Order: sequence, then C-alpha cells, then structure tokens
Amino acid sequence: MVRKDFFMHDFSYVGKSFYCENVNLEKIAKRFGTPTYVYSYKTLTEHYLKLDSAFNYINHTICYSIKSNSNIAICKLLAGQGCGADVVSGGELYRAIKAGIKPDKIVYAGVGKTEDEIKFALLSNILLFNSESQAELELINKVAGELNKRAKIGLRINPDVDAKTHAYITTGKKENKFGIPLGEAFEIYKKADRYKNLEFRGIHIHIGSQITSVQPYVEAVKKAVDFINKLKSNEIKIDYINIGGGLGIIYDKESPAKADEFADSLKPFLKGLNCSLILEPGRFITGNAGVLLTKVLLVKKSIEKKFIIVDAAMNDLARPSLYDAYHNILPLVKSDEDKSSEIVDIVGPVCESGDFFAKNRRFPFVESNNILAILSAGAYGFSMSSNYNSRPRAAEVLAKNGRCYLIRKRETYRDLIRNEKIPAILAKLGRKNGKK
Repeated sequence: MVRKDFFMHDFSYVGKSFYCENVNLEKIAKRFGTPTYVYSYKTLTEHYLKLDSAFNYINHTICYSIKSNSNIAICKLLAGQGCGADVVSGGELYRAIKAGIKPDKIVYAGVGKTEDEIKFALLSNILLFNSESQAELELINKVAGELNKRAKIGLRINPDVDAKTHAYITTGKKENKFGIPLGEAFEIYKKADRYKNLEFRGIHIHIGSQITSVQPYVEAVKKAVDFINKLKSNEIKIDYINIGGGLGIIYDKESPAKADEFADSLKPFLKGLNCSLILEPGRFITGNAGVLLTKVLLVKKSIEKKFIIVDAAMNDLARPSLYDAYHNILPLVKSDEDKSSEIVDIVGPVCESGDFFAKNRRFPFVESNNILAILSAGAYGFSMSSNYNSRPRAAEVLAKNGRCYLIRKRETYRDLIRNEKIPAILAKLGRKNGKK
C-alpha cells in the first residue's frame, strides 16, 4: 500500500495510530473535524534548510513559490528562516509582505500582471519582476515612469527544454505561453536603453513542475549560462540567474534528485558565473510536509465496483482530477493483519465523475466514520481548492513537536455568501409572486 522506505518521515505509525510530530492525527480529526489539512513544522523547515545548504557554493536567495501553499503561517515560518518569495499575483505579494518576507527577497513572475499589481510591486520595492514579453516590458516601463521609479527586470527566457513532466505543468518548451525565445531576448537586451524606466538585471528560466530528473535542469541552465556569457561578450552585465523551481517529490514510485544531487549537477555551470542565484522551490518544501484528513461517509457496493465515499472532494484536493495524480492514502488506525484488503475506488461527494482520489486501489477494509490520510498533499492542495458545489473549504493545522495549532478556520455556510448581495430589484420579486 505504501513503499517501505516511507518518504514522509515526520508522519508515521506509532503502534496502530498515525502521527505527525508526536501528534495523533485521529485526535486532530476529532478536534477540528474533516476535511482538514495537517502540516509538519519540522518537515517544512528541514526541506528549506536542505536546499539552502546544498547551494552554499554560490551566493543565492531561495524564493519560496507561494502558489504551492499560500497559508500565511507557512509563509511566516519560512520567512523566519530567511526565505524570500516567488509571487505570481498581487494577492500573493500581499501575503508575502504580511508574512514578514522582505521585499528585497521577492520576485514577481506571471504572464499577465495588471497595472495595479505592477504599481503595488514597485511601491513595495521588490527585488525583480520576471518579465515574460515585450508587451509586458512596455507596460512595466509605463507604470514605473508614472511613479518616477526604476523597475528591476529579470527577463524570462524560454530555453525550449522538455521537462519530462505532465503536459499541463511543462512550461519551458517553445510551444508554451511562458518566456521569450532566446533570439528575441538578445535583441531586447541590445536595445534595453529604449526602456527608460527599467533596469535589466537578470535572466529567469522555469521549465516546469514535478521534475524528477536533473537532466532537463542541466540542459536549461547550460542554455541560460551560454546566453549570459553571450550578453557579457557584448558588454551587457547580468547580476542574477534565476533557475526557477519545479524540483519533484515522491508521490509513489518516483526517484527525484535530492537537494545536494540537484545542486551538484548544476555546480559546473553556476560556480564561476559571477552571478547571484535565485531558486523558486514550492512543492519540494511543502509537498511531503502535509496530509489531508478525510472521514469515510459510507461504503457503496455496485455490481462491478466498491466505492469508499469520503467527505473530502475534488474541490479540496484537485490534483487527482486535474492531472490524474497519484496520492498514497492510509487509514489513521491500522487494521488487524488478518483483515483482508480489497480493490476500491476512493471518491468524494461532489457531482462529477472526476471527483476521486484513487481508482482500482487495493486498500484495507474500512467502515463509516474511519479517518483516512491522503498523503503528499502539502503542495497544490488547499491553494487550489474551491467552493464548488457550495462546499466550505477545509481547515488547516500546523503540528510541531507534540502540539498542534489551527492556522485556518474551517469555512462556514455563512462564509460562502459573505460577499454576495441580493439587489433591491430581486428582493421585490417575492411580492410580485403573491408572497408577503
């Protein structure tokens, strides 16, 4: 059911009960209800520090990718370790600043920044805009001029490298919407003085997410370094090389590079470059730092299938539905060895056939009210969740050394309609229908 070299080291069985950092997860489920996300403080910290230490051969800044898990408590935890932030919206920038991340450690990516978002970032004095197109450069230049500011730019190039990952999360091939082709980028740098309010300071690449081999990184970084050397030979100075994020984790049978292996593979290209390095990890830090707790509502048998219906759904964790992604799932209380397992689908209550967490999975016998843990849910779990089917979003809890802390309240029905309004023209409809 789960590989023997269990990869979520701060989540483990103690006897028959499943724990996170000496906190019994069944007690968390009873205290806070389900569905609930639970994160390990120790795992989050250790994953950041491993990556930070691995690149100690070069001056670097780790800018945590907030889109992977945007809870302000987790951002605050990482800020306390000296971490920066990779943001892709004004909302993420707001979160980062409120969490205490220093603006000079924030980089702002994304293909479609609004004028208000650009203004917010300029007034916040962020480190760099990762710019994706000439049209965007024109817009940033315009907004910066209106504010009498100089915007620092890291030009995102498209290295045309296949990251060998899911098509939806591949971002560095020439047919993707991200980045600027190398030839076009070189012409932009040659004519940089046309942008009076911009300072071109860096090169940015990001080739995808959940990448389990170092080879695509090596290929992409080599292209970026060759491009930087070409700029230098034309007397164009570059201060930063941003190699993005996307380092993969173990969900099932993957064997991704460890932090030191990843760093060592890039060392021959980076060490003598005389540029500061920026990294944008997200999933690597948070993915295996979190689980989603969910309760079995009922077990349904049909002619051909057996369904375990749980109270979490695709609106809580969208990855299986979006990417057909695999997540290990464990009962919080181990069943007796003599109880047989069976082939089941584990599904949620949302009105979509795509609402599932496992299909044709061999799973221990469980009953109504048993609690399950969906593993590797710390990244792109809550941050991609929604209120589809008018379902309140889950609670979030942080576990640390035998104690747990609520870091997001569960939404209520009242929260679902908090910002909605019924205009006066609709309020009168009842009276027209003869109602008082």
